[in-house]
Amino acid sequence: MNIELIARIIGALLVGFLGWQLGFSLSTQGQPAYLYSIVKLLGDSVVTFLPHILATFGALLGLLFTPHLTTRPFFWIRGKARQVPIQTLVAALIGLVIGLIISALLAVPLSVLPSPFGEILPFIAALLFSYLGIMVMVTREKEIFGILGVRLGKEKPIPKKEEQVLLDTSVIIDGRIADISQTGFIHGTIVIPRFVLNELQHIADSPDVLRRNRGRRGLDMLNKLQKESRVPIQIAEIDVPDVHEVDEKLVRLARDLDCPIVTNDYNLNRVAELQGIKVLNINELANAVKTVVLPGETITVHIIQEGKELGQGVGYLDDGTMVVVEEGRRHINETVEVIVTRVLQTVAGRMIFAQLAGRK
Repeated sequence: MNIELIARIIGALLVGFLGWQLGFSLSTQGQPAYLYSIVKLLGDSVVTFLPHILATFGALLGLLFTPHLTTRPFFWIRGKARQVPIQTLVAALIGLVIGLIISALLAVPLSVLPSPFGEILPFIAALLFSYLGIMVMVTREKEIFGILGVRLGKEKPIPKKEEQVLLDTSVIIDGRIADISQTGFIHGTIVIPRFVLNELQHIADSPDVLRRNRGRRGLDMLNKLQKESRVPIQIAEIDVPDVHEVDEKLVRLARDLDCPIVTNDYNLNRVAELQGIKVLNINELANAVKTVVLPGETITVHIIQEGKELGQGVGYLDDGTMVVVEEGRRHINETVEVIVTRVLQTVAGRMIFAQLAGRK
């Protein structure tokens, strides 16, 4: 049975009994002036049935209002108490006890004051110091318990949001992400949305030989990434149904998940940055970690082709940096020592201009 219904029944019986007693007392111990007027108006039968009338009225009042005075305030207080930390409850209880002790000490001198102050001020002091004691202890509980050497327990750290990064199609086909993932530079989970994987499969099935090779390379790199990566790889069954372009889907998804995009696509990079999305560009990373050389340094390079200008030879360092060697055309397919003359940073990357080491 519902506890509120039980409270209503008990309240109806209790208040009905009190109404009966009140009606019986009024009908047997004389009639006050207001009751005499009612009896004169309605007749002597009212006095006879007065206990029944007051009992019925009291039962109705008890049935209607008992939960509002008993169970509902109790459950409200219990719910609030459950939300309050245990250390705050202890602090409030200590503050209440301290406040009552102070008010009890002041009650004796306050009670000798002239009436009505002697009767009212001790009660007011008890309320005031109880409130002040609770407020002071609750608001300064950490400092007070810290001074007393009481440990309240370690606060639970706020859990960190899981770190994720999104891969686009171009960076998977590029393949360098597989090597980067093994170095530990990428933290969190690498997320590959299903629509990116579908685009890779579509490219791999293309009738164009070049696109088909690129798609198959992307699938091979993805397989390598899943086997060798030091961070978790997740193929996510998530989509952005109202967007059709893969790049737009990635940008929308990155904004919704609040995570960066790993790419080497220049256009996707700029669009994402304009919308405030963090981008990890593989090409920018490669340029940042290329070998730093200064004019006057001597390096060794293997010349593999002729340059644009007359007599120039072109070679590449291990990190892919292009080296243009003056008078290097006659040394094609040879490894020579050259002296750096200048370093040029372009949109395509870093270029080094050099001359043969023995040349004056």
